[in-house]
Amino acid sequence: MSALEWSGVTKAFGDHIALAAIDLAVPEGTTLGLLGPNGAGKTTALRLLLGFARPSRGTVRLSGLDPQDPASRDGLGYLPERVALPARIPVRRMLELHGQLAGLTGRDLRTEVDAVLEQTGIADRARDMIGELSKGLTQRVGFAQALLGRPRVLLLDEPTSGLDPLGIRDARDWIATAKERGCTVLVCSHVLSEVEQICDRVAILSGGQIAAQGEIGELVHAGETLEDAFVRLVRG
Repeated sequence: MSALEWSGVTKAFGDHIALAAIDLAVPEGTTLGLLGPNGAGKTTALRLLLGFARPSRGTVRLSGLDPQDPASRDGLGYLPERVALPARIPVRRMLELHGQLAGLTGRDLRTEVDAVLEQTGIADRARDMIGELSKGLTQRVGFAQALLGRPRVLLLDEPTSGLDPLGIRDARDWIATAKERGCTVLVCSHVLSEVEQICDRVAILSGGQIAAQGEIGELVHAGETLEDAFVRLVRG
C-alpha cells in the first residue's frame, strides 16, 4: 500500500501551473527525498499532501485518505521548513499540548514527552521559554514535536535547517530510528549529500513535472554523486 500518493495531479494558480499531471507513489516504510530547484513545485506538492490546498485535477492520498479528511492526519508527524512556535511557552508545555492533539494522555503523554526530549537532546532545556532558544535548539524542538507519538508518516521540510554538524548527525539518527520501526518518511531538502545518506529513493521535480524518480543507485551514474545526477537530470 502507498502511504503517500499523487495521481495525475495538476495544481494551477491562475495562469501559473505549479504541478503538471504528476504521478508519484511512496510505499509504506520508504524514505523518499523530494528534490528540485527553487520553484519546481516541491512546496506545492507538500501543501496538497497536508490538505493546505486542493489539486486542480487529480487525486492526493495521505495514508490512503483524502488529505481534507482529518482522519488522514492520524499518525502524522510534520516538521515545516520554518519552525514557528509560540515564544512565551516552555518547551515541555508546548510538547504536552502537541501530544494531547495527537491523542496522548496521562502517563503515556508524560512518557512520550520525556522520550522525545531525551532523543532530541533538549531535556535540559525543557523549562526554558521557546523564545529564549537559538535557531538550532528551536529546530530540535520542532523535530521533537514531529516525533511525538511515534508517527507512521513523517514529513520533513528542510529538516537540517539551522542545525550545526552535530545536530545534522543527530537528525540523521532520528530519521534512521523512525525508519527502523517502519515509518514512511518524506524529506524535502536542498542538502543533497544528506538526502543521499538518509533516503532509499528520490523523486526530482523540475518545472512542475517529475524529471526522474527511483532508487538512488538507479539514478546515479558511475562516478557521480547525487548532486551530479540532480544537475544532469534537471538540465536534461
